[in-house]
Amino acid sequence: QVQLVESGGGLVQAGGSLRLSCVASGSIVRINTMGWYRQAPGKQRELVAVITRGSNTNYADSVKGRFTISRDNAKNTVYLQMNSLKPDDTAVYYCNAPDVLTLTMTYLEVWGQGTLVTVSS
Repeated sequence: QVQLVESGGGLVQAGGSLRLSCVASGSIVRINTMGWYRQAPGKQRELVAVITRGSNTNYADSVKGRFTISRDNAKNTVYLQMNSLKPDDTAVYYCNAPDVLTLTMTYLEVWGQGTLVTVSS
């Protein structure tokens, strides 16, 4: 009914940059909050950054000053610009939309399939 598809992951050296994108599609009326989470091997999934429809943002302390979340409401797309990457940033990054209003006037929480980011030292 509603899908999130991430792109932009890959292998980068420490200190480098990557830009992740997540496009939502399907029976969407409105997407409120969108966010990025990550899960490193052997660790729990953690919040990276979230952005409201009005572009208020919140970041994990570990990425503040290095990552920037943004969105294009007209395109149902959220971005994550990642600069000054560190090996500790290596993880699968997941896009999340916890409150998507659909054409059936119901709210859904949707997750993407994830995109792998590997930062080499």
